[in-house]
Amino acid sequence: MREIRDAILAEQYDALAGLDVPDHYRGVTVHADEAEMFAGIPTREKDPRKSLHLDEVATPELGPGEAVVAVMASAINYNTVWTSIFEPMSTFAFLRRYGRLSELTKRHDLPYHVVGSDLAGVVLRTGPGVTRWKAGDRVVAHCLSVELESPDGHDDTMLDPEQRIWGFETNFGGLAELALVKSNQLMPKPAHLTWEEAACPGLVNSTAYRQLVSRHGADMKQGDTVLIWGASGGLGSYATQYALNGGAIPVCVVSSPQKAELCRRMGAELIIDRTAEDYRFWKDEHAQDQQEWKRFGARIRELTGGDDPDIVFEHPGRETFGASVYVTRKGGTIVTCASTSGYEHSYDNRYLWMNLKRIIGSHFANYRESFEANRLIDKGLIHPTLSKVYPLAETGQAALDVHGNTHQGKVGVLALAPREGLGVTDPEKRDRHLDAINRFRGV
Repeated sequence: MREIRDAILAEQYDALAGLDVPDHYRGVTVHADEAEMFAGIPTREKDPRKSLHLDEVATPELGPGEAVVAVMASAINYNTVWTSIFEPMSTFAFLRRYGRLSELTKRHDLPYHVVGSDLAGVVLRTGPGVTRWKAGDRVVAHCLSVELESPDGHDDTMLDPEQRIWGFETNFGGLAELALVKSNQLMPKPAHLTWEEAACPGLVNSTAYRQLVSRHGADMKQGDTVLIWGASGGLGSYATQYALNGGAIPVCVVSSPQKAELCRRMGAELIIDRTAEDYRFWKDEHAQDQQEWKRFGARIRELTGGDDPDIVFEHPGRETFGASVYVTRKGGTIVTCASTSGYEHSYDNRYLWMNLKRIIGSHFANYRESFEANRLIDKGLIHPTLSKVYPLAETGQAALDVHGNTHQGKVGVLALAPREGLGVTDPEKRDRHLDAINRFRGV
């Protein structure tokens, strides 16, 4: 592994074709025999530091249409938190189901799960049938894994019946020194970004693009008022950028003055600190407070000059969904994913049906949407929102930051990269975008 890292750091990418792929590598894992370790413990008290391990694992067999990537950096997504706390179910159920699909997919059904759905790195080997990529190519990966044998996925790859999220519903993810991906997950690494900056947009940037911009999501247009929950976080910070970049008017909901300041640095002006303004949408575990919905709606109209949101960018789920449906304008759209505060949503349907509102479910992004989202990063129109970077050995703490919502933007993880700041191969382009890169860093 040292030879691989040294070649990459010396930018001797062609030399990688002549190096052997190691038999083993270090990866962050959860263990199947620990899937019940948090039984009976409240969700917020479950600690990813106890369940995430840094193990030596065997390098998987390279199959047709696949690539092994030397991972320089990765990042934490909420799906890694779910995996680490075994909620809403153990991801080993996903691996078992995938393992039954074919002889090749049996590799994924193991007593350990190498996690992670983001990476930036360098192609080390490609399998039979791969023509677009070769050893030495600098890449990032999106996390859509599909088989594409069904016609259902050919118009929108997210509709493929064998659609999975790599590193969450498959094994050999990106929080590791090596990763196994389908070659059609690979995209060019933006040359002006460091490894850790390039690693952090993949999942959340593509998810926000589909949710807001795509015709499969809210189909946002210029002038739309967009309410964005968690607007400084890993997902919301990209939604905020897409609203600003697309001529919409974001109303950013955050939970601290520091997070409000990050939104201002991104260019947003209309900001609600829900903690400071003490919004309590639930009276107790079973009953929501519609007076709080009304107070929240009045606050939005106060900021916008009387406008209700055309679009609500929903991802907290249970805690906020009733309020989201209520405040959306007549004929407006609530677009939802993730449900990080709970999957069972409760809302008053009168405010939906009688006001002709729509709820749209959105999940990651298809191939085209992922490439378009990465292209905007490459052009410097959308920027990474990276707040903190940990070494691979401290992935558990990085996941705890996200689990506890103590982070801003994305939390990065260095794999083979020995320190931050490496990987830029177009310094002139970086200089052109440096002010924006620094402004969008969640520090």
